[in-house]
Amino acid sequence: MKNEKQLILEKVFDLVKQQMISNTGNADKPVVRYLSADALKEEIDLSLPDEGVSGDALFKDIETYLQYSVDTGNRQFVNQLYAGPNFPAFVGEIITALTNTSMYTYEVAPVATLIEMALIGKLNQVVGFEHGDGTFLTGGSNANLIAMFTARNKARPEIKTKGASGCARLTAFVSEQSHYSFDTAANLLGIGSDQVCKISTDQNGCMQPDALDAAIQESLRQGATPFFIGATAGTTLLGAYDPIEEIAAVAEKHNVWVHVDGAFGGPVILSRKHRKLLKGLDRVDSFTMDPHKLMNIPLMCSVLLVKEKGRLMHNLTDLDTQYLYHGNDTACYDLGKTSIQCGRRVDALKLWLAWRYFGDKGYAARMDKQMDLAQYAKAKVEESPRLELLAQPQSVAVCFRYRNRNGVEVDDFNLELRERMRKTGKALINYGYWNGNLSLRYVAASPDAEFEDIDTLFEHILDTAKHLEEE
Repeated sequence: MKNEKQLILEKVFDLVKQQMISNTGNADKPVVRYLSADALKEEIDLSLPDEGVSGDALFKDIETYLQYSVDTGNRQFVNQLYAGPNFPAFVGEIITALTNTSMYTYEVAPVATLIEMALIGKLNQVVGFEHGDGTFLTGGSNANLIAMFTARNKARPEIKTKGASGCARLTAFVSEQSHYSFDTAANLLGIGSDQVCKISTDQNGCMQPDALDAAIQESLRQGATPFFIGATAGTTLLGAYDPIEEIAAVAEKHNVWVHVDGAFGGPVILSRKHRKLLKGLDRVDSFTMDPHKLMNIPLMCSVLLVKEKGRLMHNLTDLDTQYLYHGNDTACYDLGKTSIQCGRRVDALKLWLAWRYFGDKGYAARMDKQMDLAQYAKAKVEESPRLELLAQPQSVAVCFRYRNRNGVEVDDFNLELRERMRKTGKALINYGYWNGNLSLRYVAASPDAEFEDIDTLFEHILDTAKHLEEE
């Protein structure tokens, strides 16, 4: 006779199968069953009782969670830089939770350790770091932090023990379209966000190397020490790629660490057709990418690579922790020594299983398809007299807006258009601002999306806009 746990697991996995099978791009399936926060509180029992609930009550909680959660596998979910289910990676998540171990020592994670090392080796080979190193982290923001941390410790190794007091001012350089995590990193590292110089970009949102060179020279004239350049491979709004090779040349001229934030657009390196966007990557000092974005691995899955083998080991000041690192015959496999985390989740298994399942060619084809989907979305914008392209797409992001007729200010109208689609569950599409204009942003993040899904999205946009104009 089955016990309660077996019955609940069977019911849960039935739900999982329904959820994965139902992500077919059906236009009638809402992306979210929207409720306001106050209304949603009325639908969910959020209490934590003195005595545990029954298995049936637990299953009801799971059903409710799924009922009102955003369905990121729905092909009308184009809101974030990630989307879509990934079967082999999902299985990897289950096994990761089942085995429930940490990545600090080979002793407690033997297979996971070898898998992570194999992935780091593979990625370094793809990037062109002949003797590289790397680690998995909890997201692109943390990867940028550790890259800046590593560059700081190389430029000023005494800071690790003596602190920054009395040291010459350090300056970092990123584009004005870079991710906000660089400012956060400078804050956390004691450098100060005011010491992060924002370099101007061109009409396509790409950093201008001449402006970077001039800013570094000005920093030197002021007596500061330039130590870090953060280039971007796939900016958050436009998906723009900074000219890495030219930036690397500037960095080499001034002996400054150069890091490439490829959290969003980095996986394009897997495409023979489009990897030219990352030309010069083999000349930089560090690189990050988030497989949980364009490779659609379940969140979180983020990797930092460094060109110099052993450089990450120099970040830590005290590894004399005999209760954890025992100095036995597998000590050289203890990956905790390269990470600022102690306990660290196994995020490598799901990526490894997915990569084995799809292979190099499969992932290259997925990258190519996502780029093709973005170009198709661009064409949909250009063929409609009511839509306006706000920037030329460089990768998988397309920025545009609706040109309304009813006299409502255009930014207000597009924001209401977006909110109307979100709250009706028709589609979830994000927005930002480019050149002072509110821009709707389509992202071809789901590798399962088809061209007809883009047709459906733009039908929703034009139909919703028409109704708004008539109100």
